[in-house]
Amino acid sequence: MNLTGAKASPWWTPSVHADRRPFLIGRNAIQAALRSHFARKDFIEVDPATLQVSPGNEAHLHAFATEALTTDGQAAASLYLHTSPEFACKKLLAAGEQRIACFAHVYRNRERGPFHHPEFTMLEWYRAGESYETLMTDCLQVLALAAETVKAPKLIYRGAETDPFAGPERISVADAFERYAGIALLASVAADGSTDREYLACELRRNGMRVSADDGWADLFSRVLVEKIEPHLGFGRVTILDEYPVSEAALARPSARDPRVAERFELYACGVELANGFGELTNAAEQRRRFELEMAEKARVYGERYPLDEDFLDALSIMPEASGIALGFDRLVMLATGASRIDQVLWAPVAEYR
Repeated sequence: MNLTGAKASPWWTPSVHADRRPFLIGRNAIQAALRSHFARKDFIEVDPATLQVSPGNEAHLHAFATEALTTDGQAAASLYLHTSPEFACKKLLAAGEQRIACFAHVYRNRERGPFHHPEFTMLEWYRAGESYETLMTDCLQVLALAAETVKAPKLIYRGAETDPFAGPERISVADAFERYAGIALLASVAADGSTDREYLACELRRNGMRVSADDGWADLFSRVLVEKIEPHLGFGRVTILDEYPVSEAALARPSARDPRVAERFELYACGVELANGFGELTNAAEQRRRFELEMAEKARVYGERYPLDEDFLDALSIMPEASGIALGFDRLVMLATGASRIDQVLWAPVAEYR
């Protein structure tokens, strides 16, 4: 806290830059090492366009919008800065690419804090014809390589440590709910994926947790995840939180083992979420249904919705089976270099605004 009331020095002040520079040099070294790593594994690096007709269709993600003009200055179309390169990458899989990776600048509005920035870098990679368990192995190699590159024996965040070279903990979301909250989560999920809001609300009240009248099942799920589960993940060793309920599948396909859950996992280290991986859904009709539900929820909560990318849905219908993952590259750099805020690992942070 600045007790003097004086304005903090900007990032380009030489003394501030000198403090940040070791983190930034570490960032460059990690990025170069990962580029070489993926190239050795026969991944093609791609560079998707930032401007898209849809920024993504998750209810609680907020985009930056702009307007495209014709050469004579007439309004032509609304465009958005993408929140992920996912749609474009999957179109490339539909086009015939087998293994692709990208370091993409992505943009999310209404986000700023120690782990969040309006513009940040997402490392995404996709494997056609390969299972999503393969991505888990990829993640462990990525974390170990990042640590090795900057000679860090541990990943560190504010005193918490994770050994990137140790075997991971892999736990299902349902098992994590049982272990840390005493809630039988899948008792609230039917075989068709529908959810029982009242059951979950009763379980939260039993745990002394807040339940509001307008909370849906997804709100309650997220509250338990954030308050009861995530504080236990990724300490000492990496945690792979696997098999999300199918209603929280996003763009992941249902599990062949249990239709109530999806082939989706998230990766945690030092209590920090680093990555989100899928066995990719290739059913265009089901993806459209999910997008429409998400946009209906966005309209209910925020009074706006984003268009669907019809081109993406068309491509999805011919996309091969695949797995794909998005990893927060800046967060990985933070943990490998010991930085405490995301702006310390960004060469030129976005200007402050209120």
